[in-house]
Amino acid sequence: MSTRPTGRRARAALALTALLGSAALAGLPATTAAAADGAVTVQYRTGSGGATADQSEPWLKVRNTGSAPVQLSQVKIRYYFKADAPNATYRFACSWAVKGCSVITGTFGTLAHPTSTADRYLEIGFTPSAGSLAPGADTGDMQLRFHRSDWQTLRQSDDYSFGATRTSYADWDKVTAQLAGATVWGTAPEGNDPTDPADPPGDGGQTLFDDFDYTSHTDPAISAHGWSVRSNSGGPGVPGATWDPSKVTFSSSGGNSVMNLETSTAGTGASTRHTEVLTRSMKFKNGTYAARVRFSDTPVYGPDGDRVVQTFFTINDLKAPMADDYAEYDFEYLPNGGWGEPSNILYTTSWETYDPDPWQAVNQHSESRRSFAGWHDLVVTIDNSAITYYVDGQHFGTHDAAYLPERPMSINFNQWLIDLGGQTSTTPRAYDQQVDYVLHVKDQVLTPAQVAAKIDGLRGAGTSFVDEVPAP
Repeated sequence: MSTRPTGRRARAALALTALLGSAALAGLPATTAAAADGAVTVQYRTGSGGATADQSEPWLKVRNTGSAPVQLSQVKIRYYFKADAPNATYRFACSWAVKGCSVITGTFGTLAHPTSTADRYLEIGFTPSAGSLAPGADTGDMQLRFHRSDWQTLRQSDDYSFGATRTSYADWDKVTAQLAGATVWGTAPEGNDPTDPADPPGDGGQTLFDDFDYTSHTDPAISAHGWSVRSNSGGPGVPGATWDPSKVTFSSSGGNSVMNLETSTAGTGASTRHTEVLTRSMKFKNGTYAARVRFSDTPVYGPDGDRVVQTFFTINDLKAPMADDYAEYDFEYLPNGGWGEPSNILYTTSWETYDPDPWQAVNQHSESRRSFAGWHDLVVTIDNSAITYYVDGQHFGTHDAAYLPERPMSINFNQWLIDLGGQTSTTPRAYDQQVDYVLHVKDQVLTPAQVAAKIDGLRGAGTSFVDEVPAP
């Protein structure tokens, strides 16, 4: 067994190793990842100069002014603005870009220290497919925009980064740029300098990451890494069903290891097999949780129609009915409906407490009624003010501080049938849910783009599992 440094120094070493590993994977020189000679500037113009507008249009270019190539996946740009209302939410879009909109990401964040001209920011990032910039090169035009989710008129004249008279590209220091975690351009609103999410100041930042690179449900590494494959009886789901560890399998997909949870039935409780994988320890509380999950709308064989639930969630134990220290935060996809819904629906739910008998619940939820079949990046962040959910980089819902956790939780994936009323056939059928990875970063709120960059770094460094999160 190898030894390694602990604490902040270990996290810094891991972050540097991850960056260097990413560069090697991409065939770039190590100086690119380390950004030893890197420098970028950001040019800005507005595509919509009015004091108010249907949408704000910050058009940007990134230029490499250093002496070494710059890997764009290590560049983060922040455009700062003032929300029109405390509960206003926003959506990002890319209208056109020289490098292609598909390689550009946009996520929103909240400033720790609001000012009169900024309490939010739009963070622009790049996927690994964006490639690199040679010294002296720029990205070319990136025609970006964002609007209120309800499409109400927004005011941009009071936004920190907005320049009404900027109708042609020029350097603009009211946006910031980070390269490999270091701020290299611009001035943030007072008291809000960007920090490196890989090694943030203060407490927290310890990481759990698992690529689910196992041979089978009996692989001793599963238990060694803190996971339990459920075999005990009980709810939720069909009475009399079995939670079957053998239905949890591992394979490769797209070059990554994947965990598969199979749920099957022949129309009776005795024939029903549910699946669940969970951490044995309840040690996870505030911070960022992320997983890449493949939901499915149809069975892998047999007739369709069962009210199946496919999940990623955190939870602790209910010590008594309506106990106020209970906590649960769910992504739950119902491809065939259920709980009164007739068809596809994805829920995110934040729980305060419940009473199982007679049933009553205290929770807040967001939902989307459409198909979510296929792979999705799921992120939920918990700080001292709110619980925020994202799906594929887009804001899905924010839930109130009343639902924040009082105690640590476990991390879980499961797939189960609500009942047998959706499909009454006795023909055998089975449904699959797949999981690519799971990530938790303790006490740090990361944007979806920062999550993606962290995953790229860990995988680039050849890391398939790490758990730095201390026991409570």
